[in-house]
Amino acid sequence: MSEADRDLLVAAAWLHDIGYAPELRDTGFHPLDGARHLETLGAPARLVRLVAHHSGAVYEAEQRGLSAELDVYEREDSPVLDALIFADMTTGPAGQSFAFDTRIDEILVRYEPGSEVHNAISKARPYLQAAVERTLDRMAAQPM
Repeated sequence: MSEADRDLLVAAAWLHDIGYAPELRDTGFHPLDGARHLETLGAPARLVRLVAHHSGAVYEAEQRGLSAELDVYEREDSPVLDALIFADMTTGPAGQSFAFDTRIDEILVRYEPGSEVHNAISKARPYLQAAVERTLDRMAAQPM
């Protein structure tokens, strides 16, 4: 990807979970709360949208009844979003490196069956896996 997209990806990776901060909590849905906060700070629109849609947020928004609120932020289907999903879905909560299936299992254990997150991740799994695989394919095609 371009240098500008690489910089955007790094910023999104650092900021994608900012909505978990208690002082930013509005809806309780961290992708939306984070995107709204970044928007109030004047963050670039594309960064705001990536944070809003990271890691299959549309699936959890549906579970929480927040689809209309999330739809305010257009989702881009791009290598940048795929790479952000890859970063989130191969890194654990303490920064440890995980295989995709291990990371999904870690999330499903952390959130009880029937919870919005558990249901959303279960439904999003094929979408997330496809993004991870596309990113791995892109990485494999790059010269070392």
